[in-house]
Amino acid sequence: MKKILFLLGLLAAGATTTFAQDKTGNLLNRYYSLKDALVSGNTTLAAEQAKAFAAEAGKDGNKAALVKTAGQIAASNDIEKQRSYFSSFSDEMVQLVKTDKSLPAPVYKMYCPMKKASWLSAEQQVRNPYFGNKMLTCGSVAETIK
Repeated sequence: MKKILFLLGLLAAGATTTFAQDKTGNLLNRYYSLKDALVSGNTTLAAEQAKAFAAEAGKDGNKAALVKTAGQIAASNDIEKQRSYFSSFSDEMVQLVKTDKSLPAPVYKMYCPMKKASWLSAEQQVRNPYFGNKMLTCGSVAETIK
Protein backbone atom coordinates (compact mmCIF):
# COMPACT_ATOMS: atom_id res chain seq x y z
CA MET A 1 0.00 0.00 0.00
CA LYS A 2 2.82 2.41 0.87
CA LYS A 3 4.49 1.69 -2.47
CA ILE A 4 1.28 2.46 -4.33
CA LEU A 5 0.83 5.76 -2.51
CA PHE A 6 4.47 6.64 -3.16
CA LEU A 7 4.09 5.91 -6.88
CA LEU A 8 0.88 7.91 -7.07
CA GLY A 9 2.67 10.83 -5.43
CA LEU A 10 5.48 10.65 -7.99
CA LEU A 11 2.99 10.54 -10.85
CA ALA A 12 1.10 13.55 -9.50
CA ALA A 13 4.32 15.55 -9.11
CA GLY A 14 5.36 14.71 -12.67
CA ALA A 15 1.95 15.64 -14.04
CA THR A 16 2.10 19.03 -12.32
CA THR A 17 5.52 19.77 -13.84
CA THR A 18 4.38 18.67 -17.29
CA PHE A 19 1.21 20.78 -16.99
CA ALA A 20 3.21 23.90 -16.05
CA GLN A 21 5.74 23.20 -18.80
CA ASP A 22 2.97 22.74 -21.37
CA LYS A 23 1.31 26.02 -20.32
CA THR A 24 4.55 27.99 -20.57
CA GLY A 25 5.50 26.14 -23.75
CA ASN A 26 2.15 26.98 -25.35
CA LEU A 27 2.54 30.64 -24.41
CA LEU A 28 6.11 30.68 -25.75
CA ASN A 29 4.94 29.24 -29.07
CA ARG A 30 2.24 31.92 -29.30
CA TYR A 31 4.82 34.56 -28.37
CA TYR A 32 7.22 33.34 -31.08
CA SER A 33 4.42 33.50 -33.68
CA LEU A 34 3.66 37.08 -32.65
CA LYS A 35 7.36 37.99 -32.79
CA ASP A 36 7.63 36.52 -36.30
CA ALA A 37 4.61 38.54 -37.44
CA LEU A 38 6.27 41.72 -36.16
CA VAL A 39 9.55 40.78 -37.88
CA SER A 40 7.66 40.52 -41.17
CA GLY A 41 5.76 43.76 -40.51
CA ASN A 42 2.37 42.06 -40.87
CA THR A 43 0.02 44.04 -38.60
CA THR A 44 -2.99 41.81 -39.27
CA LEU A 45 -1.12 38.62 -38.42
CA ALA A 46 0.45 40.28 -35.36
CA ALA A 47 -3.02 41.25 -34.11
CA GLU A 48 -4.31 37.71 -34.71
CA GLN A 49 -1.35 36.15 -32.90
CA ALA A 50 -1.70 38.58 -29.98
CA LYS A 51 -5.39 37.71 -29.72
CA ALA A 52 -4.56 33.98 -29.70
CA PHE A 53 -1.90 34.59 -27.04
CA ALA A 54 -4.38 36.51 -24.87
CA ALA A 55 -6.89 33.66 -25.15
CA GLU A 56 -4.25 31.11 -24.12
CA ALA A 57 -2.88 33.25 -21.27
CA GLY A 58 -6.41 34.09 -20.12
CA LYS A 59 -6.86 30.46 -19.09
CA ASP A 60 -4.44 31.16 -16.25
CA GLY A 61 -5.71 33.74 -13.77
CA ASN A 62 -2.28 35.12 -12.82
CA LYS A 63 -1.33 36.30 -16.31
CA ALA A 64 -3.42 39.49 -16.31
CA ALA A 65 -0.54 41.78 -17.32
CA LEU A 66 0.32 39.58 -20.31
CA VAL A 67 -3.33 39.38 -21.34
CA LYS A 68 -3.68 43.17 -21.12
CA THR A 69 -0.58 43.90 -23.20
CA ALA A 70 -1.47 41.23 -25.77
CA GLY A 71 -4.89 42.87 -26.00
CA GLN A 72 -3.26 46.24 -26.73
CA ILE A 73 -1.23 44.68 -29.54
CA ALA A 74 -4.33 42.94 -30.91
CA ALA A 75 -6.36 46.17 -30.84
CA SER A 76 -3.81 48.15 -32.86
CA ASN A 77 -3.38 48.17 -36.62
CA ASP A 78 -0.28 50.39 -36.45
CA ILE A 79 2.96 48.37 -36.65
CA GLU A 80 4.93 50.95 -34.66
CA LYS A 81 2.41 50.85 -31.79
CA GLN A 82 2.35 47.06 -31.89
CA ARG A 83 6.14 47.00 -31.68
CA SER A 84 6.10 49.51 -28.82
CA TYR A 85 3.66 47.35 -26.84
CA PHE A 86 5.76 44.30 -27.69
CA SER A 87 8.67 45.76 -25.70
CA SER A 88 6.85 45.68 -22.36
CA PHE A 89 5.14 42.44 -23.39
CA SER A 90 8.58 40.88 -23.89
CA ASP A 91 9.77 42.10 -20.49
CA GLU A 92 6.78 40.34 -18.91
CA MET A 93 7.51 37.15 -20.88
CA VAL A 94 11.16 37.18 -19.79
CA GLN A 95 10.01 37.14 -16.16
CA LEU A 96 7.62 34.26 -16.85
CA VAL A 97 10.25 32.18 -18.64
CA LYS A 98 12.85 32.78 -15.94
CA THR A 99 10.52 31.36 -13.29
CA ASP A 100 9.84 28.14 -15.24
CA LYS A 101 12.71 25.76 -14.59
CA SER A 102 11.18 22.96 -16.67
CA LEU A 103 11.64 24.40 -20.17
CA PRO A 104 12.54 21.64 -22.64
CA ALA A 105 14.86 23.85 -24.72
CA PRO A 106 16.91 27.00 -24.17
CA VAL A 107 15.24 30.35 -24.70
CA TYR A 108 17.41 33.21 -25.90
CA LYS A 109 16.89 36.70 -24.57
CA MET A 110 17.87 39.04 -27.39
CA TYR A 111 18.67 42.73 -27.07
CA CYS A 112 18.41 45.57 -29.60
CA PRO A 113 20.69 48.50 -28.66
CA MET A 114 18.92 50.87 -31.06
CA LYS A 115 15.49 50.30 -29.46
CA LYS A 116 16.96 49.54 -26.02
CA ALA A 117 14.54 46.63 -25.80
CA SER A 118 14.65 42.87 -25.42
CA TRP A 119 12.72 39.97 -26.90
CA LEU A 120 12.76 36.19 -26.67
CA SER A 121 13.78 33.77 -29.39
CA ALA A 122 13.97 30.02 -29.83
CA GLU A 123 17.15 30.39 -31.87
CA GLN A 124 20.35 32.40 -31.59
CA GLN A 125 19.93 34.02 -35.00
CA VAL A 126 18.88 37.67 -34.66
CA ARG A 127 15.59 38.58 -36.34
CA ASN A 128 14.64 41.94 -34.87
CA PRO A 129 10.87 42.43 -34.31
CA TYR A 130 11.28 46.14 -33.52
CA PHE A 131 12.67 47.19 -36.90
CA GLY A 132 11.79 44.25 -39.15
CA ASN A 133 13.44 44.38 -42.57
CA LYS A 134 14.90 47.85 -41.90
CA MET A 135 17.36 46.44 -39.36
CA LEU A 136 16.64 42.72 -39.33
CA THR A 137 19.92 41.65 -37.74
CA CYS A 138 20.31 44.51 -35.26
CA GLY A 139 20.83 42.96 -31.85
CA SER A 140 22.57 40.15 -30.05
CA VAL A 141 22.01 37.32 -27.61
CA ALA A 142 22.01 38.93 -24.16
CA GLU A 143 21.23 35.80 -22.14
CA THR A 144 20.48 32.11 -22.51
CA ILE A 145 17.63 30.98 -20.27
CA LYS A 146 17.53 27.24 -19.60
